[in-house]
Amino acid sequence: MRRFNIAVLAALTLAAGLTAVPAAQAHGGRAPLGIDNCTETACHFDVPPGTYDVEVVLGGDVESSTGISGETRRALLPETAAPAGERVVRSFTVDVRTPEGEPTGAAGTAGLDLAVGGSAPALADIRVTRARHVRQVFLVGDSTVCDQPGDPYTGWGQQLPQYLRRGVSVANYADSGESTVTYLGNPLLWATVQPLIRPGDLVLVQLAHNDKTTDEVTYRANLETLVAGVREKGGRPVLVTPIVRRWFNADGTLNNGTALLVNGLGVDHPAVIRSVAATQAVPLIDLTAKTKALVESLGVEGSKALYLYNEKRDNTHTSVHGATVYAGLVRDELVAQHLVPRGTVRVG
Repeated sequence: MRRFNIAVLAALTLAAGLTAVPAAQAHGGRAPLGIDNCTETACHFDVPPGTYDVEVVLGGDVESSTGISGETRRALLPETAAPAGERVVRSFTVDVRTPEGEPTGAAGTAGLDLAVGGSAPALADIRVTRARHVRQVFLVGDSTVCDQPGDPYTGWGQQLPQYLRRGVSVANYADSGESTVTYLGNPLLWATVQPLIRPGDLVLVQLAHNDKTTDEVTYRANLETLVAGVREKGGRPVLVTPIVRRWFNADGTLNNGTALLVNGLGVDHPAVIRSVAATQAVPLIDLTAKTKALVESLGVEGSKALYLYNEKRDNTHTSVHGATVYAGLVRDELVAQHLVPRGTVRVG
């Protein structure tokens, strides 16, 4: 275990213009958890489920570049450079829950686990405190959104937290294999999520990939049920059309039912989602249109890196790179539609 020099930390705190938080106020009557809980590459904090603010001091005697991930492979802080001899202070908010990844998956390890990575990692100090007045962004979705437990699979919701600053956390309750029917019917899913929603929380819903046998009337009704359930708790629903499948026509376009999520019954999922968003006056993130434009612009070869084609011949699930790019598209829409304050979003 490493211990950070208190005098140095005090100087850094003053230089960064930070305001010290009394220990009793910061962590429920106890001193904030810090660097004593870390090794060179990982930190473990024995905290109960909840939402926590994490403040890190990055840098060392030589030039460094550090990124932070945590829990079930969530990207929490993008790789951040620090010049030699300088320190950089960053912060983020993280959701700690059980199960820590997919709601129907393994429980994971108790507490908060962080991994220190990057091309030249250097964690100088860290402080973890219970978050107050946090905005939650809940994610309701399938395997293209969820916190995937195993590499190389990665959902875009798994990469979204790195784009949000302290004060906004992502609570990813997406689950592999779920349709609108199964998500509403499984007590571990919607029945668990809905009671957690507080007034003002965002709830992003992307369910379509597994509604292969759902008729249009049922699919529309299920989306409306989710919207009504969010509003019942004072939350703000946001409907998200599904990411495209990488399935090209001979002319290099994705204008086919496989790519654009039209099921075997002829139900055009993105079209229904757009219709429900319009009739229910719900914000819409048209991820189908955005990912279609991007994949087509990259072409047959260039788009392979977004998906797991090279690794698994998989044209549905995204790589870390693809999930990061698609999370960036969601981030851009959250800002453009004023769904989150611009100051809480990392745009660089």
